[in-house]
Amino acid sequence: MSVEYPVEADLLPRHVAIIMDGNGRWAKAHSQPRHAGHRAGVKATRVIVEAAAKRGIKALTLFAFSSENWSRPVEEVSSLMSLFFEVLQREIDVLHRNGIRVRFVGSREQLSGRLRSRLEAAEAQTADNNQMQLILAVSYGGRWDILQAAQAMARRVQSGELEPEAIDEQCFSQLLSLAGTPPLDLLIRTGGEHRISNFLLWDMAYTELYFDDTLWPDFDRARFAAALEFFASRQRRFGRTGEQLADNA
Repeated sequence: MSVEYPVEADLLPRHVAIIMDGNGRWAKAHSQPRHAGHRAGVKATRVIVEAAAKRGIKALTLFAFSSENWSRPVEEVSSLMSLFFEVLQREIDVLHRNGIRVRFVGSREQLSGRLRSRLEAAEAQTADNNQMQLILAVSYGGRWDILQAAQAMARRVQSGELEPEAIDEQCFSQLLSLAGTPPLDLLIRTGGEHRISNFLLWDMAYTELYFDDTLWPDFDRARFAAALEFFASRQRRFGRTGEQLADNA
């Protein structure tokens, strides 16, 4: 298997999402505190962002912190928020120089004013870049995403801007967090769990799902290449039959 060129460009997914699971278990396995696992996970994240950009992936969405993660111990949440701020300070200029546009999706109400300002500054700095979109889901939940879109749609109907009969999937999806990105092609989850954990519920309607037992800090270019090879092997029918696809080939 070639790590650098696992599949032909036209067989690559345009949009990949990753549930980066396993930092805590990695730390425990190495007899280190949980925050050491999160720091090790940052290194893996850097490697995969670089690999995705090099392969021409158009959008990479990373599940950094879920809406449910607020229920974790206060010390761990505080450490994670500090790490987010630190990584943004350190990495944003490099991402910008490489033409990567950074976006953040999720509810920002519980984030500190200092972190919100840093997120907004990173988005503004990279807004015109077009090499790849890097979307970080922070304080994000799939049910929250659908609910906030439904509320926005209801306000449009209430104001008379939109008739209920005019509501369709296309106009609704424009109010979701991933509006403006290519459809989600591939979800990767590391760490051995086989569930989607309230992530991008609307967007995963026809997404290919790839589960890897590797803990996130150990997920590397070779494992990412294996996920891309898996995607290239799939026949994506979108409700049609294999015969119909063959006839249209």
